[in-house]
This record gives sequence, structure tokens and C-alpha cells, in this order.
Amino acid sequence: MAEERFDRATAPSTRLRSARRIRHVLGAACGAVIALLLVEVLVSVAMRYLFGSALFGADEAALWLFQLLVALGCPLAVEGALAMRFDFVTERLPPAGRRLAALVADAFVLAAAATLLGGGALAARAIGGLSPALGLPEWLRPALMAAGGATTLLLLVLERSAAGRLPRLLASALMVAGMAGLAFGLGPSAGLAPSLAAGLLALLGLLAGAPLPHLLLASAAFADGFGGALPPPALVATTLSGVAKFLLLAVPFFLLVGSLLSDSGAAGALVRFAAALVGHRRGGLAQTTLLTSVLFSGASGSSIANAAFGARTFAPQLAARGYAPAEAAAIVAATSTLDNVIPPSIAFLLLAAATDLPIGRLLALGFVAGGVMAAMLAVAIALRAREGDRQPRADAGERRAAFLGALPAFGLGAIVVAGIRFGIVTVTEAAALAAGYTLLLALGGRIGWRALGEAFTEAGTGAAAIGLLIGASAPFAFLLAVDDAAGAAGALASSFGDGAWQVLLAANLVLLVAGLVLDIGVAILLLGPILVPVVAAAGIDPVHFGVLLVVNLMTHGLMPPIGILIYVVAAVTKLPPAALFRAVLPYLGALLVALLILSVGALLVAA
Repeated sequence: MAEERFDRATAPSTRLRSARRIRHVLGAACGAVIALLLVEVLVSVAMRYLFGSALFGADEAALWLFQLLVALGCPLAVEGALAMRFDFVTERLPPAGRRLAALVADAFVLAAAATLLGGGALAARAIGGLSPALGLPEWLRPALMAAGGATTLLLLVLERSAAGRLPRLLASALMVAGMAGLAFGLGPSAGLAPSLAAGLLALLGLLAGAPLPHLLLASAAFADGFGGALPPPALVATTLSGVAKFLLLAVPFFLLVGSLLSDSGAAGALVRFAAALVGHRRGGLAQTTLLTSVLFSGASGSSIANAAFGARTFAPQLAARGYAPAEAAAIVAATSTLDNVIPPSIAFLLLAAATDLPIGRLLALGFVAGGVMAAMLAVAIALRAREGDRQPRADAGERRAAFLGALPAFGLGAIVVAGIRFGIVTVTEAAALAAGYTLLLALGGRIGWRALGEAFTEAGTGAAAIGLLIGASAPFAFLLAVDDAAGAAGALASSFGDGAWQVLLAANLVLLVAGLVLDIGVAILLLGPILVPVVAAAGIDPVHFGVLLVVNLMTHGLMPPIGILIYVVAAVTKLPPAALFRAVLPYLGALLVALLILSVGALLVAA
């Protein structure tokens, strides 16, 4: 009997350890894929510029590796920060409501995993032929997604059973069957457009706290019952085609740059240089936080990376200078919005991939937009700063020393922006060169092998989750295209009038509302292809509007209910998100003023 009790007690922990080992292996695999991608692209660049030859099959190999990364992201994006869950509603529910929301959330994960498993297996059986350059069988690509779905199911069973929630998981499976029965039984007579049905289901999953990529996949799968013309094999194929873009390979490289910056010492050098320039002004430390965000933007391209860095670096010091903890954290969150506007910008990469807008012009105008945003934030900081927040003015020698110390970090900006703007390298090649450069800086800073591996794993898992989100958005975008959502958006814009300012006002309002419930990446991928042609037809430069779109959506990083930058900073500082949402209001107002100024500028250029 004692032995039986021991076995029962240790079984959950054994399952939990197994799940953790699987996650560890998947994370290490993501890091290895990033390393292979980096080596492959750098070798390709070296051969082209040094030897005038090309690495045969390099582009195809890179895309296959990225699709492998997306498949690895499916199980990893179920829990933790990679899940990108919207938990604003679920946190406020009573215990019974939370349990029900958890059942619904798991139902969406089960539906997405089953769709990838079944659809990927069926697509693998139906697809024949070999890839053009590498000669690999084409069925391997959907088979990777099937494996991702199977691993997701395995992890879900292990983790839920270890937590004693296996009966609830079975209830979630019954819920999936019920939702599928309703969709395919009543869908044809419901009279709902497939995209609207998918949108309503996605809203249900969002409110229940389901992982964002999985709820998009599951909602698109259920929409097939409403005439969505995306059976599971087609959905998997659409997901794969959504990430089969060479431009998207820049995303993991920029994430790697952000992961390696602190270890290289370049981030600290940027802080010292910013403090030497503006630390003596009113609100000196807060202004240093802002200027560091401006400088850091040219290196990381990720607002989330900057928010985490700033929360660790500046929030405690701001609080020590007399700022209320929530005010200090709000300053960090607000200044972090600049990273997806000032190049290099992952948001602009997503927009260019979704709309075919020229990435070079987007990056160039991103400097202008980022400058306007930074100026408005500087005014807001000065108006609210504590008088005692100053440091002695740095003399010329101290500024010169700080500038020389920050020069290695400035090299990143030269590689990325100059290389892209002058057509020397592609965006992906520039991102790979920046990652290689930052790796050399980190090695020069004597980074340990453990820390180096963690940097690659962090970048790899983050890129896997973003890649899965991009792929999951593709079936949704297909449904919107089939239902002529662009025509509906055009009609909505026309209802405000047919002038340029009326159309731009309508587009900004659509983005402001959509950004309240959509992650910025999803909003760009879904709304960019719809709104850009509508605004361009009204005579507004589509590239100018593309910049406005990103600026508009970045303000939602500070707004409830999603407010991802608020949640990131709150997680690091251990402060309640509600307090940060209140404290950030003045800085959010400054960013909305910047959006207004940029909108007027776009109208003046159009005129």
C-alpha cells in the first residue's frame, strides 16, 4: 500500500518533469535552428561579396529552416509569455469563471493542434514532388506541422495531468466536438460570413485567455463549417505559405541582437552616453531613459526587448530618485514604444511582408516618426519630472569618452539602416550581419557559453512564437479576402466622406478600435492589406500611411485590455498592471498628439 501511495504521489511530478524536458529540448532546437540560419545567411553573403558566387539552395534552405522553427513554436506557444494570452478578463473572474475560461482556452489549443496534426498528415499524403533546389520531398513541410500539432497535444496532456486537470482536459475535448458539431451542423444555415464567424470565435477564445496563435488557427478551422473553403489540409498549406517569405527571416536575427546586447556591454554603453547628453536636464534620469530607448531602438528593433531591459535597468533607479514606482514603470513602458518605429523595426518588416510596401522607405520615414514621438514624450517627461531628478552636467571629456564607448553599438545602426537604405544588402542579410556583429561584441565581452546558449534559445523561441503567429494569421487573412473585407473597409471609409482627411480619419479610428483587442502583429497582418489600398485610393502615400499604421498600433501597447508593454514591465517590476495603466495616461496622451501631428503631415504631403 505504501509503495502504491508513493507511485501515485510521484506520477504527477514525473509527468511534469517529462513536459519540462520536452520544452527544454524544443527550446534548444529553436536555438540551434537560429544558429544554423545565421551561419547559412552569413556564408551566403560572404560568398556573394568576396567570391562573386552564390551558395546553391541558400534561400530555399533558409525558408525550410524557418518553417521548422514555426513547427517548433506550436507546442512552445501554449504556456508562458510565448502564448501571448489576453488575461485581462480572466484575472477578474471568480474561481468558477476562471475554471470555465480555462476549459474554453484548452479547447482552442486542442482544436488548433488537432487541425495541424490531421491537416498536416492529409496534406503530406496528397503532396508529391521535390523542392526545386534542395531536392527534398515537399511532403516534409506539412509533416513538420503535423509533428508540431502532435507534440502540442502530448505536452498539453502531460502538463494538465500533472496538475490534476486531466478530467477538465477531457471536458475541453468534448467542448471541441460540440463546437465543431455546431459549426458544421448549423453553420450553413446561420447566414454568417466565414470571416465574421471566425472573428466571433476568435473573440471568444481571446476573452477566455487562449494562446493567440492557437485561437486564430482554431477559429479559421471552425469557419470551414460556415463555408470558409479552408479544410484542414488547405489551412495548413495556407499557414506554411504565410511564413514562406525571405523577408521574415530578419525577425529571428533582430531578436538575437536584442538578446546579445546586454551581454556584449553595448547596452550599458548606450545608457552612459545618453546620461552624458541629457542627464543634467530636468527629469534627467527619465530623459536618459527616453534617449536610451531612441538609441536602443537602432539595435534591437523590439519594443518588448527594450521594455524588459528598461524595466530592469531604469525603473529601480527612477523609483530611488523619488518617482512613484508606477510612474517609473510607466515611463519605461511609454519610451519602449519607439523600438518598433525607429529602425530596425520588426513591425515594419511584418507590414512590408503583408503589403509589399518598400521596406527602405518605411525605415527612412520611421526615423521621422520616431523623432516626433520622442519629442512629444520628452515634453511630457519634462512637465511631470521631479525637480531633484538631475545629475551633474557632463563635461566635454566625459561626453567624448561616453561617445567612444558607445561607438560599437552605433555600428549596428550603420550596418542595418545604411546597408538597407543604400541597397548594399537585403533586410535579411543586414539583420544577419547585425546579429553576427553583436555576437562578436558579446564574445569580446567574454560572454560565457551558458549565457550564449541562453541568448540563442531566447531568440529562437521568441522567433518561433512570432513565426507561428504570422502563419496563423494567413488563414484569417484568406477568409477576409474571400469575404471582401477590403470592400467593406472602403465603404466604411467612404461613409466619412471621400476626401483624403476623412478616409485617413476613418482608417485611424478603425486601427484605434482594432488595436484594443488585437495584438500589434495580428493587427498589422490582418488590417495592413485591407487599409493600405483604401487609403492609397484616397491619394495618400501608402508608405506614409504604413508608418502611421505602426505608430497608431504601438500606442495600444500602453492601453487596456491587451497593453503588452504594460504587462511586460509589470511582470519585471512586480507591480499591478492596473496601476501602470493609470500612471501611463499622460505619456499615452503625448503619443496620441504625435499621431495627430504625423497624420496632418501625411495629409499635407498628399495635398
